[in-house]
Amino acid sequence: MSTNHPPSHSGLARRRLGVVHLVFFTVAASAPLTVLGGGVTTTFLVTSNTGVPVSFLVLAAILATFAVGYAAMSRYVSNAGAFYSYLANGLGRAAGVAGSFIALVAYNTINIGLYGLFGAVFGDFMNTKFGVDAPWYIWGLGALALVGLLGVLRVDLNATILAVLLIAEIIAVCIFDFFAFSNPAGGAVAFDGLNLGNLFSTGVGAVFALGIAAFAGFESAAIYSEEVRDPRRTVARATFVAIAFTGLFYAFSAWALSVLYGPANVQGVVAEQGPGAIFGALAQFGSATLADVATVLFITSIFAAQLSFHNGVARYLFALGRERVLPDFLGRTSVRSAAPVAGSLTQTTLALVVVILFVVANRDPVADLFTWMSGTSAVGLVLLMTLTSASVVGFFRRRPAEESAFQTLVAPVIATILLGALLAILVFNFNALLAPENPSYLRWVLPGLVGLAAVVGLIWGAMLRTTRPEVYEGIGRSATQVDTREDEYVPVGA
Repeated sequence: MSTNHPPSHSGLARRRLGVVHLVFFTVAASAPLTVLGGGVTTTFLVTSNTGVPVSFLVLAAILATFAVGYAAMSRYVSNAGAFYSYLANGLGRAAGVAGSFIALVAYNTINIGLYGLFGAVFGDFMNTKFGVDAPWYIWGLGALALVGLLGVLRVDLNATILAVLLIAEIIAVCIFDFFAFSNPAGGAVAFDGLNLGNLFSTGVGAVFALGIAAFAGFESAAIYSEEVRDPRRTVARATFVAIAFTGLFYAFSAWALSVLYGPANVQGVVAEQGPGAIFGALAQFGSATLADVATVLFITSIFAAQLSFHNGVARYLFALGRERVLPDFLGRTSVRSAAPVAGSLTQTTLALVVVILFVVANRDPVADLFTWMSGTSAVGLVLLMTLTSASVVGFFRRRPAEESAFQTLVAPVIATILLGALLAILVFNFNALLAPENPSYLRWVLPGLVGLAAVVGLIWGAMLRTTRPEVYEGIGRSATQVDTREDEYVPVGA
């Protein structure tokens, strides 16, 4: 890790993104059509819980509570490392390093897992429609190469591509919702899915364990905080919009699925048809062409999520390289596009290696690669949010602020408790995310990877404090804040 030669170009593009751009990044990471076609159908299948739709409202409420303190702190801390910088400024530098290692595991695993899902879904589509029969990894690696290319281009170009894909898939989901409520099972709309009592019955732990993955990416607005036009407002607004939209949209669409097939029958339907429960309805009530278009959008939905998570990983690596917590070459950005090119190429290389390992081991792209990786990511993200809520309390305890006590203390404490409980549910119900044929020990090994990352991060932070105090002192401090008196960027702690 050289400390003598700083990167020749190490700045991200300033003032390039607005609220709408960030909303597209965060919601695209959640992938609405993928959530409905994959996540919601799987949740109904695994849990047989009729309260699945209302679970999204409960989770959105928890995340909104988290976002109160998160948004308040975002007005003072602006760093591409997001959670890393929040923890460093709120709980201490070693905690920041631990958080960065957890984040790298969480964002890398969900991104890499999506290549398995993409390869399987796209391969099935090509085989069914065009008779092209190729292994899943051919399509998965093709997507990996395209994401890697886009990752080194201008960030606002990425946002434009995500916007087009996201709008199209939202329209497709809305069409399904319209058909569902126009053709309810038994001729009447059933409200069982919105009954909170139905949620807290059988399989509630698995419902939450699977449901939290649907929100993955909502917190990523802070990753782009150095590139937004108005750092004091943009991140907060985008985060609240993303939570409100995804919570309501997913709850409504899951309810639509329940209404279409009937609360008592939806589990059997998805057991037989899987995602076809969505696309079959579009073909039945619309047309075969509409179903095909929706299937294509399902594929692009997965791709949009891959691109969003790839950008997040690249920016985490950039922040860690800039502060020399990791090798400083990671802090390099492209002179032409201002994209974190070194971080992007590193993430692409890592994804390539892991996918190849799964191919060589002959593991299933969905039951193994996608499920293992996404489950691990969910644990990591909830742990990060729990620690971040605690860091908000620590950050504002040591400094005066114009925000209210509710924003800086009450809401963060409540969020820490709620997220801690959700984390426990995730870990102890991790087996709900695994296929029956998967080895039983994976229910502890996979979430254990997150704990291992945290421990290694703490140890590395302690080593930096002893062996490289100048690096340790700067951890999380290349973040910027907005000086409210002069409305300009100044270093945190200045």
